[in-house]
Amino acid sequence: MPKTNRPVSPYAGDAAIRLGQLIRRGRIDRHMTVAALAERAGVSRGLMQRIEAGDTGCAIGAVFEAAAIVGVRLFDAGQVTMSREVESNREVMALLPKAIRSHRTEPDDDF
Repeated sequence: MPKTNRPVSPYAGDAAIRLGQLIRRGRIDRHMTVAALAERAGVSRGLMQRIEAGDTGCAIGAVFEAAAIVGVRLFDAGQVTMSREVESNREVMALLPKAIRSHRTEPDDDF
């Protein structure tokens, strides 16, 4: 039974479809079947078909793994650049506050 997806913006929907198309193209360029890619990614054949169709309800880890296997570069960065950026962002995030509190303002009822 397929999951019921929550509504997504047109941009997010198009991005998911484009990524699915890139994964499918990469798979075909490497002469892989859907079943072979699914096995390498550790997911079911059905999930791989949903990924290639651009289903936004798929687990992001499964989508990224499929992309990596077929050579789709995410964020326009290679492995070395990606690792460096992750570490750099960890250092910045360590300096930021752990939580953000919204400021509650009392309504002005004085008419």
